[in-house]
Amino acid sequence: MNQSTSNILMIRPVAFGFNAQTAESNAFQNRDDDQQAVQQKAQQEFDGFVKVLRDNGVNVTVVDDTAEPHTPDSIFPNNWVSFHDNGDIFLYPMQAENRRLERREDIIRQLEDSFKANHVIDLSRFEAKNQYLEGTGSMVLDRGNKIAYACLSPRTNAEVLKAFCDYTGYKAVTFDAFDQNGQAIYHTNVLMAIGSKFAVICLDSIANISEKEHVITSLKSTHKETIDITFDQMNHFAGNMLEVKNTDGETLVVMSQAAYVSLTADQKTTLEKYGKLVYADINTIETNGGGSARCMMAEVHLGARD
Repeated sequence: MNQSTSNILMIRPVAFGFNAQTAESNAFQNRDDDQQAVQQKAQQEFDGFVKVLRDNGVNVTVVDDTAEPHTPDSIFPNNWVSFHDNGDIFLYPMQAENRRLERREDIIRQLEDSFKANHVIDLSRFEAKNQYLEGTGSMVLDRGNKIAYACLSPRTNAEVLKAFCDYTGYKAVTFDAFDQNGQAIYHTNVLMAIGSKFAVICLDSIANISEKEHVITSLKSTHKETIDITFDQMNHFAGNMLEVKNTDGETLVVMSQAAYVSLTADQKTTLEKYGKLVYADINTIETNGGGSARCMMAEVHLGARD
């Protein structure tokens, strides 16, 4: 089972902006004054990021967001959907009501023109119980070893995580994580990224020693070289990177420019053993949306249609 794919789904924003419904639990979000300018800049950054990926040989499917209903966070599709190499597609329960509107059947139908889908497994029913699991934001998947790493939070519920694991045969490795101010970290993928042979993680965010040891042991047992990042690097989204393949089979490690700049020379050297470092300037998206490069890419692990 491959950790990475060359097929990526991205959603081009039409009304991107600061989402007040998510800001309470997302300490990475900051509101810029001129929200109209924010949408314009976000669109430019989005298009620039897509160009960087395509120039590096990644197959990017871009779908335009719709003006109605208003979905300011639609640029982060990895929270509502995930695609798996057995053909399964998962839909996820989202905490913010306006984020639930991002789940779009037409996007899945469009992908089915090019890719072989099997079952759609809809976990959104958990919203009725106020239980959430926001896709590969809540879970960082080690696909090869079938492990789902998850820091539990209001947006990452243990019961929904168990339902995902029961369906997929994944094993959950759970822990609590906090930022430098003691606030619970809202999504696992801001503190942690898993590649085929490496893991980037902010170990300082896992305060509980036995939980931290459990995570380290799991990473060691699956032969991942661990790159430990600081709180400051995490705040520059260095934990929010994604291993991607290009159509020539070369491995890329994709991140934002802010994340790249925050890394030390040694960390870059270590990562470069595992793939070409690719980055784009998405500062407006990071500031207002509180998410970064990994959040913008939903990996399509479905098989191609003949």
